[in-house]
Formats: sequence, C-alpha cells, structure tokens
Amino acid sequence: MTSTGTSTGIRLHAPAPGWSLTADVVVVGSGVAGLTAALRCDAAGLRTVVVTKARLDDGSTRWAQGGIAAALGEGDTPEQHLDDTLVAGAGLCDEDAVRILVTEGPDAVRRLIETGAHFDESEEGGLELTREGGHHRRRIAHAGGDATGAEISRALVEAVRARGLRTVENALVLDLLTDTEGRTAGVTLHVMGEGQHDGVGAVHAPAVVLATGGMGQVFSATTNPSVSTGDGVALALRAGAEVSDLEFVQFHPTVLFLGADAEGQQPLVSEAVRGEGAHLVDAGGVRFMLGQHELAELAPRDIVAKGIMRRMQEQDAEHMYLDARHFGAHMWEHRFPTILAACRAHGIDPVHEPIPVAPAAHYASGGVRTDSRGRTTVPGLYACGEVACTGVHGANRLASNSLLEGLVYAERIAADIVAGHEENSLHARVPAPVAHQERPERTEKPAHPLLAPEARFAIQRIMTDGAGVLRSAASLETAAERIQQLHTDARDALDENGKTAEPGVDTWEATNLLCVARVLVSAARLREETRGCHWREDKGERDDTNWRRHIVVRLNPDRTLAVHTTDTPDFPPTQQSRPQEQ
Repeated sequence: MTSTGTSTGIRLHAPAPGWSLTADVVVVGSGVAGLTAALRCDAAGLRTVVVTKARLDDGSTRWAQGGIAAALGEGDTPEQHLDDTLVAGAGLCDEDAVRILVTEGPDAVRRLIETGAHFDESEEGGLELTREGGHHRRRIAHAGGDATGAEISRALVEAVRARGLRTVENALVLDLLTDTEGRTAGVTLHVMGEGQHDGVGAVHAPAVVLATGGMGQVFSATTNPSVSTGDGVALALRAGAEVSDLEFVQFHPTVLFLGADAEGQQPLVSEAVRGEGAHLVDAGGVRFMLGQHELAELAPRDIVAKGIMRRMQEQDAEHMYLDARHFGAHMWEHRFPTILAACRAHGIDPVHEPIPVAPAAHYASGGVRTDSRGRTTVPGLYACGEVACTGVHGANRLASNSLLEGLVYAERIAADIVAGHEENSLHARVPAPVAHQERPERTEKPAHPLLAPEARFAIQRIMTDGAGVLRSAASLETAAERIQQLHTDARDALDENGKTAEPGVDTWEATNLLCVARVLVSAARLREETRGCHWREDKGERDDTNWRRHIVVRLNPDRTLAVHTTDTPDFPPTQQSRPQEQ
C-alpha cells in the first residue's frame, strides 16, 4: 500500500511522551475485534501490545446481550444470511464485504468456541439458535441466555492472559504517530492511575489496529458504556484517514425507559426478547407494529424504532411498552436473567408488567473507512469492529452482525499484518516517528484547542435535540450552528490568550466527541433522504437516484471538513487517490 500523504498535522494538546514501548503491532481496544486481532498476531509470533481505555473486559462487547449471527443452523446458508443483511442495509451495503462476513463467519464462530467461548446448547447438544429482527431464520448463537458478550469477553480475556500478551490498561489513546513518509509509527496514549507506566507515553509500532468501539456517548441516552466517546474515529480523522457513513447511527428500539431526563448508559432490552415472542404495545395494549411490516416486531431495527417514535408522537407519549408477561417466570429467569435483573433493579417486574421502552443511541454503522483487509487510507493503520466502516452494515446494521463483523475482520487484519511481516516489507522495521513538539512556537497554535469537561454534556444535548432518531433540515442546521459555536469558542479562547483547557481525560474525551459530532451532523445535513436509520422528517422518502452512495469525510489541516460522495454503494480501494472534494 502506498502512502497517501494525507496527514493533517493536527494533534491533541498533550505533554510529550515520557515513556515508550516497542512492538510489531499495537491493538487499541479490548472487545471481540481487538482481542481477536491481538491473539492472531501473537500466535504468529509478532510482538503484540494491547492498549485499552479501562480494564480488558470493560468495552462494549461485554454488554452485548442478543448474540452472534452466523449460518450455523440446519437449512440455513450464508446466501440467506447475505440476503437478510442486504435488506437491512437499505441499499448501501458493500455486497463483497457482506459476502466475506457471511461465508467466513461460521468458521470464525467455531474458532471462537475453540478459544474457549461457551454458547448455550439445545437438549440435543447442538447450538441453541434464536431469531432477532430482520432475520428470516434462527441463526443467533447466544450464551448465558442474554449474556453473550460477557461470555465472549471472558473467553478472549482469559486467552490473552494465558498467552501472556503485553497489555496496557486504563490507557486513553491520543494520536497516531507517523514517520516522515506518512506511514504509521505507533500511538501516543495517556495511562490513568498507578501501574508500570503512568502519564503520557508512546507505543512505537509499524502497524496500529483501531478497535476502540463506538461513539454512543455523543448522545444523552445510549446503551454504550461511558468509555465510548469516539476516540478511534477522532484519532483517525486527525491522522488524515477517511471516515464514512457516520450519519447512520442505529437507535436501539427497546431501551429501558428511565425518564425523559435520564442521561448516560441506559439498560438494553435485547432484541432477542422480541425474537422469543414479546409484543410491542402502547398504553392501551394495542400491538402497533402489526401491519407496518411483514415481520411486525421483528422488522429491522430502523423500522421498529420509527414505529415506536411515530406512535409516541401520535399519542404524545414518552415511551411505549414491551409486553412479555406470557413468558412466565421460568423463561425470564433462565433465558433473560440479565435483563430481568436490570428491570427489577429499576422497580419493574417484567414477569407481571410490561416494560417501558424507548429508542436510544446504540450502534454506529459508519466509522473509519476500510477495505476488505481492514486497511484504512493511512498506511499501516487498520480498523475493525464498531470503529470501522467496512461496508457490511450499510444504512442499518442487521441485528447480531456486529460481533461477527468484529470477529471476521479482525482475523483478516491479523492475516494481512502477518503477511506483511513475513514479506519483510511493511513491517521490516519500526519507523521513527516525527518528533513531538511539546511547546509549539508562539506563531503556531497548540495542536488542538481542548474543550472544557462540561462541554461533553452540551454536545450530548445538542446532538440529542438535533440529530437524534428524528432529524430535519431545521434541527440539523441548529445542531451544526451550536456545534460550530463550541468549536469557535475554544479556538477564540486559544487565539486570545494562547491557552486551552487543561490536558486530561475529560478534556480529551470532550474534544473527541466534538470532532465526531461535527462529522455526523455534516453528513446528516448532506444526505437529503430517509434511508435505514437516518430518518429525515423533511425528506421522508428513500432516493436511490441521488443517494445510493456513501458520504466520505476527512479532516483538512485547517480543521475544516473535506466531503465527497462515492459513485456507487461499493467502496473504492483505500489505496487509490481520493476524488476532488466538494
């Protein structure tokens, strides 16, 4: 892969690294994608370092309830899985990427089982498979009833520890290091708390794998953990990488409603509950999804979320209900123990009463643009899992494809890194990073003005109000103006006194959230149609003539956004030069 020379030169304002490690590959993130990539690289003999923002098992993977989708059941085929994925993606999936997912998926799941993950089995001894929205067959493997992610995380973390992989926990990644030719040379990071390393440091490596998860914390209410602040996407943008499809944020239809003012991570009520026969009803007990789609409550998530929001608007209600009282206590306790406990912790007993639910930000279908081997537009930088945009999800992720995508594409990334190492080309040496400027000259602005910690909450309110489930030209314009004002205020403060907010985890996270919010709103304003989980009230129809294509964004050195659209729903190779921006 040839260098594209796209580095922006933009960095987060941070002290110079005070310590460093050297490796063949550094993996940032410890979910299914990150740990799978790390284990495969380590097994091939590469010096591998895993960097993670909290503890090894604290990412989004362990919160995944429903399961992992693959054509493992009798009568099911990868072709049928492909068809369901393409339908859910609303015309924007890259079909080649989906075909890779569904054909390599079954064996990838089997290898995950060999690694130590234990999935629920039927009385006959085979995998117990269930259905979720958008799937026409039972193909969702689950563990512990509704604790699939926790089991996958447990198995992978144990495997990492058993192999003695070098890990750096409680570390927020800051920026990509590059050499004089613009190739990846590692990352800078800040380690929080006590340990072998503390403060800002660096891991020097010729290959970096971003597996940092999502950016759900850009909205007030989300199913994402507090660490999901878009750090990987923001890092990639500053490094000059292209991102795509950020306007397609999936709002999970059934999140436990904790009140109109509830903020932060909200308890998820898995789609598998509907897969087992729960009904969506309004306050009068009416099943309002009947007649809206052939699959009713099991329609793709964007359709169910829209159905709930429409009913809420019609009835001026804050939430709808999920009714599974007919399950009985035994099924709740054995099939959905995690959800049952979460509901009861908030004073709701689903055995005896319907569960109040409303949509909340759940999954980013877009992210850092990659090719079929996980390569981004920056040489040596890879991305997989929710931080990446492989083209698999299109305009709306099919339920339980996310864990599978992380698994399959992590294996492909590891294979590419190992092949490059063996060819003694891409990984022949650890490149020397360009020197870090701790204090730029007074004629230069510090790397990036940092936002005060409280800006995080302002960003969340702006995005929830203007770029949530329901969007319009007016709401997005307001959001764009308010987001730009935050950006301008930080820049002006820098111009006036040469100071920025004090570097630290809170300010770095707030700055990352602002970065991804700008891109998301810009793409959502440009896409003047309703497609998948991008719902424009003022442009209610899907427009295949003008918009069956992807919006691609990168960051310019002057911090403006360069935006262009692809010619087709398929992604161009990451190696080729970009078309002229508009």
